[in-house]
Amino acid sequence: MSSLPALTQQSLVTDALALVPTLARRLQDEIHDALNGSTQYRLLVEPWQRQRLRFVERFEQALTPLLAAGARGDDPLQRRTARGLDELSLVDERQALHDVALAHVIQAIEDQSRNDLYHLGNFFAALRGTARARKDDNPLRPAVFAQALQRTLDQVPLDAEGHYTLMRAAAPPLARGLSDLYAEMCAQLRAAQLTPLITSRGQPEHSRERERLRHVSSAYVDLAPAHTEPATLDGLARRVDAYNNSRPQDLGPATGGVGRDLLSRLYDRILADPRLVPPVKALLGRLQVAVARLAATDLSLLRRQDHPTWQLLNRVGNHGAAFEHADDPRLLDFLRFMDGRVAALVSQPQPGVAQFESLLTQVEAFISAQAGQGSERSSARLAGLEREQQRGDWLRVLREQVRAQLGEAHEALTTKPLREFLREDWTRVIVQAMVEHGRDAPQAQAEIELVDALLASLRPLQDEAQRRALRASLPALVRRLEAGCASIALPEARRQAMLDDLMRLHGRLLLGPTGPVPSEEQTVVPPLDPEARLRALLDERESQQGRSRWAHDEVDRSRLPTVPVTLYAPDATDSRQALGAWIEELAIGRWYHLFVQSQWLTAQLAWLSEGRQYFLFVGQDADERHSLTRGALEHLLSHGLITTLEEEYDVVQHAMAALMQDLGEPH
Repeated sequence: MSSLPALTQQSLVTDALALVPTLARRLQDEIHDALNGSTQYRLLVEPWQRQRLRFVERFEQALTPLLAAGARGDDPLQRRTARGLDELSLVDERQALHDVALAHVIQAIEDQSRNDLYHLGNFFAALRGTARARKDDNPLRPAVFAQALQRTLDQVPLDAEGHYTLMRAAAPPLARGLSDLYAEMCAQLRAAQLTPLITSRGQPEHSRERERLRHVSSAYVDLAPAHTEPATLDGLARRVDAYNNSRPQDLGPATGGVGRDLLSRLYDRILADPRLVPPVKALLGRLQVAVARLAATDLSLLRRQDHPTWQLLNRVGNHGAAFEHADDPRLLDFLRFMDGRVAALVSQPQPGVAQFESLLTQVEAFISAQAGQGSERSSARLAGLEREQQRGDWLRVLREQVRAQLGEAHEALTTKPLREFLREDWTRVIVQAMVEHGRDAPQAQAEIELVDALLASLRPLQDEAQRRALRASLPALVRRLEAGCASIALPEARRQAMLDDLMRLHGRLLLGPTGPVPSEEQTVVPPLDPEARLRALLDERESQQGRSRWAHDEVDRSRLPTVPVTLYAPDATDSRQALGAWIEELAIGRWYHLFVQSQWLTAQLAWLSEGRQYFLFVGQDADERHSLTRGALEHLLSHGLITTLEEEYDVVQHAMAALMQDLGEPH
C-alpha cells in the first residue's frame, strides 16, 4: 500500500484553487436565487442581472491571486502601511459600511464552519512552528474569500447601502460553499492521519476576537446583553474571610487581618495577568509597596472600586497591555516617564491619596501627549475638514454681521460696490482664514478687524493730524486687502475695481472734494425691518437647501438597515443614546480595537476634532494612521466592530474576578 503524499501549505492551497471554479458557479446561482426569492432585494435584482454573467470570471480573477500568494507562503491580505507622515486616508460612512459588510460575511463563514476553521488554523500554525493558531496563519481564512467577493460585487452599480445589502444577501451562499470546501480540506488532513495535530492546539485568534467584540454589538444594538455581576471589593473581603476561616491550619495565624490578606492576594492576581509584558508587571510590582502603605491608613482603598489608586493601576496596566512587544519605543518612553515618579511615591513612608491622584493626572497627560506626537499635520488636516463643513454657516452669520456694521457706520463714506465687496467678498476672506487656521485664530480675527479699520479710514477727517495718520496707514491697509483677495483667488478685475473705488474715496478725504459728493456714495445701508430680515433669511435658507441636500443624504446613509431610527431623531431610542454616549466618552490616549479598512487593528486615539466629527487613530506601528468620521464610528460600533481596550482589559477587575473564582469553593 503506497503512503499518502505529505501535505504542505502549497499543496493544500493548490487543491483549494482547483475548487474555485465550482465555488464561483455555485455562488453565482445561489446569489441569483436569493435576490429573486425575497422582496427585500427587489431593488438589487436589475443591477445584479446586468453583471451576473461576468460574476464567475470576476470572482475567479479576484480570488486566484490571493490564493496564489497563500500557496507561495505569503500572506494573501498583507496589511497596508502608511507611505509617509503626510498620508491621510479618511474613513467615512461609505468606507465604514464597506467594512461592516465585509465583517458580516466573515462572521457568517465562521459561524458555518467553526470546527473546520479551527482544524485548518491549527494545521497552518503547526507548519509555521507557532504554539497557537493566529488569524493570519491560515491562507484559506474567511477574510480572503470575503475580500474576493467584495471586490467582485463592487462592480455592480449600487450605492453604499445597496452594496451592503448585496453583501448580506451573498453571505449565506458563500458560507455554504466554503463549508463544503473547508470540509474537503479537513478530509485531506484526516486522511493524512493529522487528527491529533489539528485538534490539540489553542483556540484560534480570530475566534477569540469575534467573541470579544460580540458583547459590544449587543450592548449598543440589543441593549440586553447576558451579564454576570462583576466581583466587588466587599464581596472579595467576605470571600477571603470565609476562606481563611475554613483553612486555619493551612494559612496559619493572620498577620495583617482580612484587608492585608485581600490586598496581597489581589495584587498577586494583577501581577499574574498574562496580557502584561514583563516591564509593565515590574512597574506595577514597584507600586505595590506604596499601595500597601496607603491601605494601612486609608480604609476606603479596599471599599471603593473607584478609588484613585485602583484607577492608577488600571490606567498603567491598560496602557501597558496595548503593547505586544516589551521593546516598543513608546512603551519604553512611558516606562522612563514612570520610573522617577514611582520612585518618589515609594520613598514616602506614608503616601496619601492625593499623591496617587497627582500621579494619575500626570499619567493621563503623558499618554495623551504621547498619542499626539507626530500626528500634528494629520490632525490639522482633519480639523480643517471639520471647519470646512461649517463654511456655509459661518458665511451666513458674517454677512449678517457685516450688514449690521455697514448700517451703523453712518459717517463712513462708502459706495455700493464697496459695500457689496465687504458683504460678499471680504466675508469669504474671513471664512477662508477661519477654515485654514481656526474660528478664533489670530489670522481670522485680523480679517474681521479689517472691516472696522476700513470703515474707520472712510470717516471724515477733522484736522491735519488725522489726515497724516490716514495717509500713513493706507499702504498697510491696501496690502492686507490684496492678501485677503489673493486668499480666495478673487478675479483681478473685481479686485482692481474695488481698489480703484477705495483710492477715489480716500483721495476725496485726503484732498477734499473737488465737487459735490454723488448721492449714491453717501448712501448707507439701512438696517432691515423685522419682516424684511425674516424674508431674507428664508430666501437664503431655501437657496441653500439644494446645496446641503447631499450632506443630508449622507447622514441618512449612516443609518444601518438593522437600526430602525435616524441618526439624530428627536425620539431616539435607548440604543441610539447609548451609542452617542459611547462616542462622547472617547478620550485621547485610550486604546481601541477596531475593524477598519478591511482589517483588525489595535490603535490609540491621537486626536479628535472640536465637534467630535473627526477622529485620528495611530496604530501599534506609529506610522500607521487611520482617520474616521463620526458616522463611520457609529457604523462600526453598531455592528460590534470597535471596542475600548480599557473596558476589555480592566486589569483590576480581571484580577478581582480571577481571585473570586480562586476562592469560590472553600473546603
